[in-house]
Amino acid sequence: MKKCNATRSGINHKTTIDVTRVASTTVSRVAVKRTFDELNDSESSRGTFSPVHKQRDFIRSTLNGDPGTLKASEIDNITVQNSSEYSQRRQLALTPTPTQNPLLDLAHPAYQLPKQLIENFAALGIISIYPWQSECLLRSGALAGERNLVYTAPTGGGKSLVADVLMLKKIIQNPAKKALLVLPYVALVQEKLRWLRKVVEGISKETSSREPKWPSMWRNRGDENTIRVTGFYGGSKSRSTWTDVDIAVCTIEKANSLVNAAIDDCSIGNLGVVVMDEIHFINDESRGYILELMATKLLSLEQGVQIVGMSATLDNADLLAKWLNNAKFYISNYRAVPVEEHLVFENAVYPASSSNRFYKTASQLNSQIRNNSMGPLPKPHRLIQTSQHKEFSNPLLNSVVALANETARSGYGVLVFCSNQVLEKTVPMGVAFHHAGLTTEERDLVAAAYDEGVLKVMVATCSLAAGINLPARRVILHGARMGSDLVGPSMLRQMRGRAGRKGKDEIGETYLCCQKSDLEAVAELMEAEIPSVESCLVPGKRGVKRALLEVIATKLATGSDSIDDYVKKTLLYHMIDQEELRSMVEMTLKDLLENQLVEQTQSYSYEATRLGLAIVASSLAPEDGLFVHKELRKSLEAFVLDGEMHVLYTFTPVQAMQGNINWQVFRKEVDILDESNLRVLGGSMKESTPEEIEIARVYKRFYTALQLRDLCNEMPVYAVARKYDLPRGTIQNLAQTCHGFAAGMIKFCEKMDWGALAAVLDHFSDRLKAGAKSDLLALAEITFIKSRTARIFWDNGYKTVGAVAAAESKELLRILLMAQPRKLRLASDDEEKYHAKLLAKAAKIVESANRIWERQMQQEIIAELPQDYPSHPPSVTLLDICLYRQEIGDVLGVKTADGKEHQGDRPILAAEAGADALFDFKDQLRPTAWTLGHIKMSADEIKLYKDLPVLFNIEKGFFMEPDEDNHELKICDEHPSSKTRWQTKEHSLFRAADSQRFSEEDPAISPRDDAPTCRPPLILCPDLLVRRYP
Repeated sequence: MKKCNATRSGINHKTTIDVTRVASTTVSRVAVKRTFDELNDSESSRGTFSPVHKQRDFIRSTLNGDPGTLKASEIDNITVQNSSEYSQRRQLALTPTPTQNPLLDLAHPAYQLPKQLIENFAALGIISIYPWQSECLLRSGALAGERNLVYTAPTGGGKSLVADVLMLKKIIQNPAKKALLVLPYVALVQEKLRWLRKVVEGISKETSSREPKWPSMWRNRGDENTIRVTGFYGGSKSRSTWTDVDIAVCTIEKANSLVNAAIDDCSIGNLGVVVMDEIHFINDESRGYILELMATKLLSLEQGVQIVGMSATLDNADLLAKWLNNAKFYISNYRAVPVEEHLVFENAVYPASSSNRFYKTASQLNSQIRNNSMGPLPKPHRLIQTSQHKEFSNPLLNSVVALANETARSGYGVLVFCSNQVLEKTVPMGVAFHHAGLTTEERDLVAAAYDEGVLKVMVATCSLAAGINLPARRVILHGARMGSDLVGPSMLRQMRGRAGRKGKDEIGETYLCCQKSDLEAVAELMEAEIPSVESCLVPGKRGVKRALLEVIATKLATGSDSIDDYVKKTLLYHMIDQEELRSMVEMTLKDLLENQLVEQTQSYSYEATRLGLAIVASSLAPEDGLFVHKELRKSLEAFVLDGEMHVLYTFTPVQAMQGNINWQVFRKEVDILDESNLRVLGGSMKESTPEEIEIARVYKRFYTALQLRDLCNEMPVYAVARKYDLPRGTIQNLAQTCHGFAAGMIKFCEKMDWGALAAVLDHFSDRLKAGAKSDLLALAEITFIKSRTARIFWDNGYKTVGAVAAAESKELLRILLMAQPRKLRLASDDEEKYHAKLLAKAAKIVESANRIWERQMQQEIIAELPQDYPSHPPSVTLLDICLYRQEIGDVLGVKTADGKEHQGDRPILAAEAGADALFDFKDQLRPTAWTLGHIKMSADEIKLYKDLPVLFNIEKGFFMEPDEDNHELKICDEHPSSKTRWQTKEHSLFRAADSQRFSEEDPAISPRDDAPTCRPPLILCPDLLVRRYP
C-alpha cells in the first residue's frame, strides 16, 4: 500500500551527548525525513555539521570544545560505496500508480468496497495498494469469499491490509456475520483494535430491503448498523460478549474460548471469517498449538467459515494451504522500503546486501582469524574509531553506541535489539528502553514518544521483536543472542524487518554487531533457511490429548468414526504416517478414560465427564487441569476461610512462577504469617524426586500468591515490585494473568458444581481486579478509580457510587490531586494545564458514577415489581428468556427456549399502568410478535390508554400496542410477562434473567383484521392490575 507523505512537524530536542558538552550545543530536528541536500543546506548554515560523503544520508557531527564524560566514537568512511542492488532497484523499478494500473485504486469496482471505507483508508494514509495486494485479492477467489487463503509477505510489505479488506467486506455485506481476528500478543491486539476502530468509523452494514420495517414508535439502537470492534485479551476491562461484537480482535487463548462457547450455544453459524495473523506461530509449543485446535474445529464444522492466514516468516505456505481445505496460497517478496544490511565486526562495518554476501564476508573474516594464510581480509567501507572511555572498551558495545549516536544526531529513529539490559547502565540518559519489566503504561508512553520523534533511540530486548511495531530507519542488533542462546532465523528476520517503513523512511538499514566468538555461528544463522511450520500435536510435543478432549466436550465428535474424521482435519494428519496417527489417537483416548476426563457410553460413543467439561470450560491444558482438580479437592476437605491466602493461592496460575524463589524474601514473609496462612503453606521443600518437584510447584505458587495478597490489599505495583525484587512490569503482568486464570477457576468450580467455592473465588476475583479491599469494590467499578485512588475517595467521604455521582467535577479535583503519587513542581502555565487535565478526568468519573448509579436504581425498581398475577390456564406454555447484556449494561435482546433469538435495543422490562413513570423506555426491546388485528380507538379510549406504551393480558396470552398516530390499538400474539425473576449467572459471558413468557393459540381472538372479535379483551385490561403506581 502507498501512504500519503504527510509532513510531520519536528521538535527541538537536546540530546544527552549535547548536555555533557559545555562549549557548544547542537539542536537537531527529530522524526523529520529530509533529503541530503536539505539536511546539508540547513545544517551547514549553522556551522555545526560538515558533510563527509554525498552518497549517504548520514553525516558526522563535528563539535568544538572539551569532551564530556562520555562521547560516542566517530565513524570514518574508508571507501565510497557504490549503489547497492536495493538503491538501483529503487531507481529503476518504481511502484506503478493507480493512473498506470486502475486496479491499484481501492475505489475500483472490482473490490466492491463502500465509499466511507475508502475514505477512512485515505484518511489513514492508504490511497492505493501494491500490485501484489491487488493480485492476491482478485485472483485468489478470497475476495468473493469462495476460498480460504494463506499468504506470506515481508514485514512492512502490506500484508495486513489484504486481510483487513477481506474481513471488512465480509462483515459489511453480510450484517449477520461476525469476524475473528487472532493475534499472538496483547500489545498487537491493542494496536490492531485502535487501528480497526478508526477504519470502520461511520461505516454502516448493508441491510436487505426485504427485511421487515419496525414500527415507527420504536427507536432503533444508535449503533445498530455500525460495525462494533471489541478486543478480547487478558487484562481487558471490557464486559462485551460474543453477541455484542461484529469484529472480535483476540489473543490465541481468547479466540479458542470464544469458538468453544459459540459451538456450545449453537451460535457458531454467525461466524463468517477468521483471520490468523502470524500463522507461523502454530509452531510454538507453549501457546501456538491452540491455533491448530481452533482451526481444526472450524474445518470440522463445515459451516463455510472463511479462514485467512498470513505471516512474514513462512516457508511452507503450500502445506498450510492444503490443510485449510486446499486454500489458495500466495507468496510475495515485495518490500516497499528497500533495506541495506551490514555486518559490524571489531569496529569495522562491512556491506552485506544479501545473505550470500553476508555469509561470504563472515566466513572470510572467520577464516582469516583462524589462519592468516587464507588471504586478505574483506575490506570494510567504514571504520568505527576505538573509544577512549573504558565503558566502551568492548568493540561490540562501542559499535552499537556509535551507530545509534550517528543515526539520532542525523534526525532519524534507531531501534537497538539486545539480549539484556546492559545498555541501560552504559548509555547516558536520553535513550528509551522497551522491555517486559516496564508496566503497560510505561511501554505505551515510550512507544508513543518514539513514534512521535520525541525519543530518537529505542532499546528493546530480542523477545519483544515480534510484539512491538516500532519501525526505524536503522536497526542495530547488539549480538544475535537471546540470553545465552542464539536467536532463530525467524526471530532474526523479525528484528531486521523493523528497518524502514513506507511513509516514514525512503530506505532502511540493519547492522548486526557481532563479537569474535559468535562470528561463525552468526554466519550460519544468516545463511539458514526459515524453518518449516509443523504441527505441535506430534508425539514428543503437545500430542492430541487436549484436541480430543475439546472436540468430545463440545460434541463435535463423539464416536470413533467422527473422531477419525476430526483427526483428518488436523495439520498433524498431513505430516505423520497414518498408522502412527491412529495408534496415537487410540492411546490418547485410553489415557483420557483412565484419567476420568471422558467416559464411554453403552453405544460405544464418548462423553466428557464433569471434570473434562470443567477443564475445557476453564481453558486449561488437561495436565494442568488434573493438577488443579487435585489441589481443589484437597482445598474442599480443609479450606482455610479465616484468611485470604488460600483463595489467592487458588488464583495463582499453574505456570505463573517459572523462575527461582528469592528465599530471603520468602523466609521473611513466612515469618510474619499468622496461623491460618501457615496452614495453607504446609511443610518443607526438596526438589530431588518427581514427587518433590511437584511439591516445589506448590511452594512457587504460594510465593506468587504472596504477591497477589499485597496487590489485593492496596499495595501499589511499584511497592510490590520493590518488596519482591522484581520488575514492575512483571508484577503488573502477573495481576492481569491471574485475573484471567481466576475467571477460569470460577468456571471450573461451576462445572464441578462447587457453588460455594465459586462464590468465594468470585468475590476475590473482584478484589484482584480492583486491587482493593472489600469495602472499596463498589467505588472501584467507577472509571479511573482503582486501589489507592479509591481509598483516598473513601477517606474523604465519598464512600458510595451515589456520593460520587452527586459530586461536582471541581469538588473531585482536590481528591485527584491528593491521589497523585508524586507532588509535581510545575510552572504556573503548566500547572493550569495539569489541573485542566485532572478536571476533565473528574468529569469522566462523575459521568461513569452516574451510569452505574442509574443501573443500580433500575435493578432496585425491578426487585420491587408486583409478583402476584392471576393464574394462567394449563395450556399456556412457559418459556425461559435470557437477556443479553452489553458492556454498559443495556439489554440487547432475548433468546427463547426454542432457540430463537430476538435482538433489539429496547427490552420491555415491565409494562403496567404507570410503568412509563418507572422505566426509561428508550431501552425497550422492539416487538417481534405478529400483529393479529387493529382496533380503531375512540377519543375517550385514546385518552385512557395514551400513557400506556404496551398493555398485557396475562390470561389470554397476547398483548396490545397503542398506535396513537393512527388512532389504533394493535393486537399481537405473544408477549414477555412483567413477572421477572432476576438471577445473576456469575462468570458466564453474559448476565442473564429468567422470565416467564406466555403464549396461547386462540382462534377466537386472533383474526388479523376482525376488530369486533379483538375488542372484548380490551375491556378486561384495567382489571389485571394488582398494584397501581402513582
